[in-house]
Amino acid sequence: MNTSYAKAETLTSAVLAPLDWIRSLALVVAFSLLTALAAQVVIPLSLVPITGQTFAVLLTGALLGPRLGALAMFAYLIEGASGLPFFAAGGSGVGHLLFSPTSGYLLSYPVAAFVVGLLAGRGWDRRFITAAAAMGLGSLVILLSGWAWLARFTGAAFAWDHGVAPFLIGDAIKIVLAAAVLPSGWMLLRRKRRV
Repeated sequence: MNTSYAKAETLTSAVLAPLDWIRSLALVVAFSLLTALAAQVVIPLSLVPITGQTFAVLLTGALLGPRLGALAMFAYLIEGASGLPFFAAGGSGVGHLLFSPTSGYLLSYPVAAFVVGLLAGRGWDRRFITAAAAMGLGSLVILLSGWAWLARFTGAAFAWDHGVAPFLIGDAIKIVLAAAVLPSGWMLLRRKRRV
């Protein structure tokens, strides 16, 4: 009986096994940089722009698992807070991280990556439906955190109209794309292991 998929692992840990501390550190840095790059893909709206960040956050959690995924997002936040132009449209600084209209979204990234990574490690990333559900839960963490933060300043209805509603279709597209990629990766890995 093949038990190689019975243990909790992500696609990345299965491909790169054994995942020692050097590889883990390299993955954390690489995925923090991927998130920074995705943040530069910006479609401006009113207070909160549409960016590629959430796609990177969800994919990071699914590929790295809960611990490394959350660490990669903490690294990303520290990099941006330290002054590197890593937040949306080149934003940076502690003030941007803690006191901007988008702070709630940013601060939720480690939690969202953890949630998606935890579910991916339990096998949710191996089928489209469960991968989409995991990504949806991670996206929900981001949207609700962003909405709650924004609502403190603008009121709940305004925050919903400007901080959640415009992102629902885009997030659904990101979820479908990410959910399609993950099971395909597992299928390719299974084929490779059979050869």
